Formats: sequence, structure tokens, C-alpha cells
Amino acid sequence: MNSLNEAMGIVFAMGAVILFCRAFPFLFFSRLSTKENPNEADPLAVKKGANRTRAVLNFVEKVVPPAAMTVLAFNALGTPFLENTRDGILVLAASVFTALIHLWKRNSLLSIFGGTALYMILIKL
Repeated sequence: MNSLNEAMGIVFAMGAVILFCRAFPFLFFSRLSTKENPNEADPLAVKKGANRTRAVLNFVEKVVPPAAMTVLAFNALGTPFLENTRDGILVLAASVFTALIHLWKRNSLLSIFGGTALYMILIKL
């Protein structure tokens, strides 16, 4: 068993790594240009190569979230059908309900909570 000091050191190291992982994209992609006009504190003033970086970031910003959600949706829908058809039908019903609520209200929290609530009700019945 670890001593209290060792445990605190481990917790601090893990916290530092998590903080760095969260802050890294902001530190890496937010280089401000102070060479052109040092007196100007415009956060949108960037270096010459930044137009290409911004284009890549805009592409990633538009493509990655729907791609990640698609992969997660197929993973969530595929596994229950492989294990138990009844569970797969329940997951599919809750997913369709979630999509319909989202298309109707355009509110992510409402659709997620609504779909989750329906799924919880269906598995208890």
C-alpha cells in the first residue's frame, strides 16, 4: 500500500497530465502575432502560416464531431444486436426517439435525457 505522500504525488502527477492534455490544443494553436504591431492586442492577429492552420482547424471542427458521433452510434447500436436482439430493439427505439426529439426541439440535452429516460423505462418493462 502506498503512503499518503506517494498517493498525493501520484494524484498531483495525474492532475498535471490531465491539465496539460486539456490545455495543449489551446497552447499549440493560439500563437499571437506581436511582430507586426506589438501595441495591438488583437487576439485574431496571427502569423502568416496561420491561415492554413485555421483552414485545417475549421475542417476538423466541422468534420470530427459528426464523425465521432457516428462511430459511437454504430458502436452503441451494434453491440446490443450481437448480444441480445431484445436489447438491440430497445436501444434502437431509444435512439430513434432521441433523433426525433433532437430534430423537433434542436436541444441536445433534452434529446439525450429524453432518449436515456425512454431507454431506462423500456428496460424496466
